[in-house]
Amino acid sequence: MPHPLALLLLPFAWLYAAVLGVRNWLYDKGIKETARFAVPVISVGNLRAGGTGKTPHVAWLVRQLQAAGQQPAILSRGYGRQTRGYIEADAAATAATIGDEPLQHYQDFRGQVPVVVCENRRTGLENLLRQEPAPSVVVLDDAYQHRRVQPTLNILLTEQQRPFYQDYVLPAGRLRESRVGARRADVVVVTKCESLLNAAQQAAITAWVRRYTRPRVLVLFSTYAYGAPVAVGGTGQVGSPEIVLLTGIAQPGPLLDYLTGAGYQIVHHAAFADHHAFTAADIAAVAKQLQPGQSVFTTQKDAVRLLEPALQAAVAALPIFYIPIQVEFLADGAAQLQQLLSSLFQPHAVV
Repeated sequence: MPHPLALLLLPFAWLYAAVLGVRNWLYDKGIKETARFAVPVISVGNLRAGGTGKTPHVAWLVRQLQAAGQQPAILSRGYGRQTRGYIEADAAATAATIGDEPLQHYQDFRGQVPVVVCENRRTGLENLLRQEPAPSVVVLDDAYQHRRVQPTLNILLTEQQRPFYQDYVLPAGRLRESRVGARRADVVVVTKCESLLNAAQQAAITAWVRRYTRPRVLVLFSTYAYGAPVAVGGTGQVGSPEIVLLTGIAQPGPLLDYLTGAGYQIVHHAAFADHHAFTAADIAAVAKQLQPGQSVFTTQKDAVRLLEPALQAAVAALPIFYIPIQVEFLADGAAQLQQLLSSLFQPHAVV
């Protein structure tokens, strides 16, 4: 059952869901046009607003495509940027010009993978595919509700701790559309799982997911592998296990659990909203919390915003480190998804 306050908001949620339901029906019936493209288009998104792990899963997909000999590109709307229109990331890009997640992708792949932002994914794809050389596959970051493009493969992410099938549509819950939207998914990935999630638990979650998806849709399970701290904006080593944590992400819980389990003592957590644009005052407030020998830990997504030109001097003066993460699939999930990706490049393949 929803929270008592959410119960009061359910009529508004039903109205919102109905409006989105009509919109989806218009696309499903072909009344509103959906564009298809000659190259495979892989969409990664969610039903729940924020925090399901889209960025590291997009990175995982791109690495698999590279390993298979493809030339992938990433297309995002560039949420939180201060610009509009079609922009391709380059060495001068900042979080303000393209958004923090696209900038993270650009830095992760060292500019070797085209990263493009455009609020209209159809326009973005058309422009991207005119480039020479054109990509052989495009990964759409956070495009599950962008119906103007028909993806070749539609990947839906949902967290183990906050699954879509236990949530409600905004404003009563955090769903961007009703649970039946899961029927558009070709694959569902349950993210941020406990690494020891057993087969019986996976089967129970799969049964719940398949109440809303098409029959026999592939349901996979992934977890995070955390790396050693990386210095932000300079060099240095972590001193005391006592740390100040700085986050501007939707779901810092898994990072908190990891750091506590790894033996760190979080003496202060400066928690901001997702995609928060850090200011000099924010950095100064964090600096006041630091004691000799302590370090500031943050996420990689936050780190790209901390390196905005106006903040670089203040950040360089502090021992700030980000914790890198990589996606790992449970059981044979990686092999199953790799096989599905390979099928996209076979003649007349149907997902």
